[in-house]
Amino acid sequence: MIEQRTTNVTVYRFGADGRAASNDQLAVEEPLEIRLEYGAAEARTRKSISITMRTPGDDFALAAGFLFTEQIVQHAAQIERIRFCGPPVGEQRLRNIVRVVLRPDAEVDMQRLERHFYTTSSCGVCGKTSIEALGLDSCPHLPTAGPIIEARLIHQLPERLRAAQEIFDHTGGLHAAALFSADGALDLVREDVGRHNAVDKLIGTRLLAGQLNMHNQLLFVSGRASFELTQKALVAGIPILAAVGAPSSLAVALAHEHQLTLIGFVRDQRFNVYTCPWRLADSL
Repeated sequence: MIEQRTTNVTVYRFGADGRAASNDQLAVEEPLEIRLEYGAAEARTRKSISITMRTPGDDFALAAGFLFTEQIVQHAAQIERIRFCGPPVGEQRLRNIVRVVLRPDAEVDMQRLERHFYTTSSCGVCGKTSIEALGLDSCPHLPTAGPIIEARLIHQLPERLRAAQEIFDHTGGLHAAALFSADGALDLVREDVGRHNAVDKLIGTRLLAGQLNMHNQLLFVSGRASFELTQKALVAGIPILAAVGAPSSLAVALAHEHQLTLIGFVRDQRFNVYTCPWRLADSL
């Protein structure tokens, strides 16, 4: 699958010895349109709800994760099937349209669906057409008794994630999201040109596998901790979000409101805890 997620190009490298042509590998970036089919059996509705720029791979998980974290579906049983539609395109013959077919009895909040229509989701919440779409209708109550993570394990997250980034090794151009257990073991990792896509692929994989219980896990992302990523973690019931970069003010406010532990600047053997530090044990 690596061959569909990377492409070779000719580059001209400049250095002390002058200019030289060589080959380089880049991460593939292609649009993915997510279409939704829903409604009673005798009156089905088909609607395009999102176009996101993504790295090909795990497209079904991306679609399912997007629908779940945007609170359009609440559980995998509502999804009847996911399939590609439209012909393959481009040199790599990629399928860039996914249709998610809901069961006839699956209820869809039409107003929420309209509020969540994206012109593009590549830049996150700025694609949402209404301020009301930023709100959380409901999310699981996070555990108040844990998990408790040893602080020394947080320092190990960047190295463990980096070692698992298969496509990054070839291109250096992808974000990553990973789930870690409370003892620091890496459970699952996904990569994408968009960090929000990487998180949706991660959560979508768990959703489709029927493994949504993530109350004892930590989500680690390679970029900054935005409002949108904090929202996705909350919807999935993940109590700890850690990031290599900085959090935004809105991310901190949302984490504080819902009692999520938010950690930023995890690099160079240091990190900052912005909310709920009680989930960190001081065993450095």
